[in-house]
Amino acid sequence: MLQRRSLIAALAAPTLAAPALLRPRAARAQEVTLRLHHFLPAISNVHRFFLQPWAQKIQAESNNRIRIQIFPAMQLGGAPPQLFDQARDGVADIIWTLPGNTPGRFPRIEVFELPFVAHRRAAVNVQAVQALYERRMQDEFKDVRIIAAWGHDAGVIHSRREVRRMEDLAGMKLRFPTRQTGEALKALGAAPVGMPVPQVPEALSQGVIDGAVVPWEVVPSIRLHEMVKNHTEIAGSPTLYVATFILAMNPAKYAALPPDLRAVIDANSGQAAARMAARPWDEEGPKAAEMVRKRGNTIIELAEDERNRWQRQTAPVVETWIAGMKERGLDGGGLLEEARALVAQYGQGLD
Repeated sequence: MLQRRSLIAALAAPTLAAPALLRPRAARAQEVTLRLHHFLPAISNVHRFFLQPWAQKIQAESNNRIRIQIFPAMQLGGAPPQLFDQARDGVADIIWTLPGNTPGRFPRIEVFELPFVAHRRAAVNVQAVQALYERRMQDEFKDVRIIAAWGHDAGVIHSRREVRRMEDLAGMKLRFPTRQTGEALKALGAAPVGMPVPQVPEALSQGVIDGAVVPWEVVPSIRLHEMVKNHTEIAGSPTLYVATFILAMNPAKYAALPPDLRAVIDANSGQAAARMAARPWDEEGPKAAEMVRKRGNTIIELAEDERNRWQRQTAPVVETWIAGMKERGLDGGGLLEEARALVAQYGQGLD
């Protein structure tokens, strides 16, 4: 009998233990990996001094539950003008891009890209663009969730020959970043050529262009200072041109996050993210300019009277934009007035 009882106990033991083996482990908090796609190389200042720190801040504040994997240089495929649609369609979870890559698609944000509207400092433009986005542009970008919208610092003319006067621009083939900058360069006598910034080195080497207009911070990442020797700064505010940017997220991906993780994204959106975006331009840009100066390249600061000539010459570009906005049923004049007021507001004490 004792032997029979021992056998029954031995056979029952696995059955008794089974519920413990099958019992589910305590549920772990949801973890998410987001793919951030952009067009510049990983060595670029925007990648190193804005996108990476922003992603690291999200990860830290989410206790490592959100990880943002950054894919620079269009590693997920496509071309820079397709980035907005990649965020809309979920090809990427987050993108950084220029609205100006798709001319005319986002007309309201062009107000900051008009000649002699924006400030020379990114610290001003980032706040002004984000503020106007919140007031007037949300419908324009309704297909994505905008994390932040902003503008860079004063753009610079980088060229093979010196540009000291308007006449020096005559016929010069210059790469431009946005439709309005192209119109301004045309009004000044240049021959503008539109292309994404990664194409600039090849275009210069093949003689397609004679130079490019980009802010200082871009120069080292595309080695522009090795291909041209002259750099013309437009001093003072407002400045000749800036380009605008957006950091945008796929709406469905955002909605699928649990509330506490959405709160982390929200806390690092809007003006908080826009202010972080100023660093590559206001802090790293001057370092790039100093590097170029030490290299022996020529840096020219446009004289004030010449700058005023340029502003008068490009005034019709602004008028044409306002008229075009009216044809689309949009109050371009009102947007311009509000944009200038925001630049003045955030620029107090920084001129």
